[in-house]
Amino acid sequence: MCGIVGFTGELPAKDILISGLEQLEYRGYDSAGIAILDQEKGLLLKKKTGHVADLREAAKDMDTAGTCGIGHTRWATHGGVTEANAHPHNCGSVTLIHNGIIENYRELTVEYGLSEKLKSETDTEVVAALLDKIYEGDPIVAIRKTVKLLAGTFALCIMFSDRPNVIYCVRNVSPLVAAVFDEGTIIASDLTALIPYSKKYFVVPEYHILTMMKDSIHVEDMKGNKVTPEILTVDWDINSAQKGGYPHFMLKEIYEQPEALERTIMPRVSDGMPDFTEDGIPDEVLEKVKRVVVVACGTAMHAGMVGAKVIESRLRIPVQVEIASEFRYKDPIIDEEALTVILSQSGETTDTLEALKIAKSRGSKTISIVNVKGSTIARESDYVLYTHAGPEIAVASTKAYTVQISAMYLLAARMGFVKGILSEEETKEFIAKLSGAGELISKTLENANNIKRIANHIKLAQDVFYIGRGIDYTMSLEASLKLKEISYIHAEAYAAGELKHGTIALISENVPVIAIATEPSVYPKTISNMKEVKSRGAYVILISQDAEKPDDSVCDRQIRIPDAEPTFSVFSTAAVLQLIAYYTSDARGLDVDKPRNLAKSVTVE
Repeated sequence: MCGIVGFTGELPAKDILISGLEQLEYRGYDSAGIAILDQEKGLLLKKKTGHVADLREAAKDMDTAGTCGIGHTRWATHGGVTEANAHPHNCGSVTLIHNGIIENYRELTVEYGLSEKLKSETDTEVVAALLDKIYEGDPIVAIRKTVKLLAGTFALCIMFSDRPNVIYCVRNVSPLVAAVFDEGTIIASDLTALIPYSKKYFVVPEYHILTMMKDSIHVEDMKGNKVTPEILTVDWDINSAQKGGYPHFMLKEIYEQPEALERTIMPRVSDGMPDFTEDGIPDEVLEKVKRVVVVACGTAMHAGMVGAKVIESRLRIPVQVEIASEFRYKDPIIDEEALTVILSQSGETTDTLEALKIAKSRGSKTISIVNVKGSTIARESDYVLYTHAGPEIAVASTKAYTVQISAMYLLAARMGFVKGILSEEETKEFIAKLSGAGELISKTLENANNIKRIANHIKLAQDVFYIGRGIDYTMSLEASLKLKEISYIHAEAYAAGELKHGTIALISENVPVIAIATEPSVYPKTISNMKEVKSRGAYVILISQDAEKPDDSVCDRQIRIPDAEPTFSVFSTAAVLQLIAYYTSDARGLDVDKPRNLAKSVTVE
């Protein structure tokens, strides 16, 4: 959440900052601002509530050729959505922007007598005031002293009025990436703001101070020791972060899933077998596993639940799926016999990161499944399995979800083989079917118009219910999350067999019930549950394999997906459920890519 951009160099900073903030809009925000240090005019500050487009319009009267500045999109935490609370914040000689939360800002305000300096309700302005109070002419010394006093998470980009053309940065947990290019140096909270300028970048190490100058970036630890960061290369271009003719990023990303799956799966298949040699995950780690703990949040957790179903059913190894924010506080039962699998698209999710640290502290080996190279979770894990979804701009995750499932399947297959649970033949058969996941999605997307027509019926609903059994119930959990987060329709998922234990009381005339029934072993039972809700007036939509053709008494509409083993039909099912959410939101005239109150990367608790 929130977006940070900083630039110093030979080019006018204003357009670079605003364009960078536009690239970061998907992270979620409610106000935006920029600050430019102009050598002739001093500090120029412009802040607006609303969209970056509003900031761009307001900034037209900023007559400046200043080449050093910082910009920010704010997602309100401390204080309401006002221009006073928007970043950047200025106090005396200090101007800064901040991602994260400072937990002890009230104590600092009292201890250092800062209240008279404050004009906003934010924790961020307290940092600016504190830093200004401590500053005596040496920015590095002042930053060191200030950071030692802060409790919480932060990514700070700071300008001092007496240090033209220089930006100082430091972080704890909240992400920052930086790059040097021919015309200057740039820093941001996400790669999408850097890509127009350089494919070479580095992740800012935690508790290291960056000094950004026009032609170079100096990195040092808190003791003043120079550090040379690892330079990484982006493996996608700026076109991947553009809509490419689609009306929304979400629809584009739904259609990108076949290619994303191929990029994630095929480099890890050798002679038909799953192979983690390039990932550096040794067989010994998987061979020793007695149980698996999956930790994640939101959509990533739902992907982990699908993987857990396969590991338990195929390998008979117990799997425990945990919500990261709860895992942190439940004193989890975990030890060296457990393998902890961490899922996070961004690799920066705070609750998931803290859960990872707990697992490691108790002796568990950790494997992270993340999409962003060099992210904090990736670096903190014992091993990392990078997905190759490319940039995902829409807040509602689609392709990141399916590639996470595929990564879980790859782990399951290799684990089963090295433990002697699956034969080589069985493993190859599993991988061959997994390799066809992209094709299943492609065939499913050919039915998009039918799904769009169904969404036009759902758009008027106040409530929507999803039901399913087994792996279909797991899919329904993700489906209900997708629908509610972008259409704002109240949606719930229920295990179909639980309807008669109370929840059927919610069924009323014409309420949509979307039943997922792709597992032959429980198909008749799910059909019986559908008849129960239909007899009570529900508008029933069935998602099932193409071979299943129930009569009209069972459902009002049917969405058929390609015939496949249920373990692999989840990919087709996912595409259908994503399209239902997308088309419903679009039909309601909502901002599909940027739903209210939500952020793409949740870096606060």
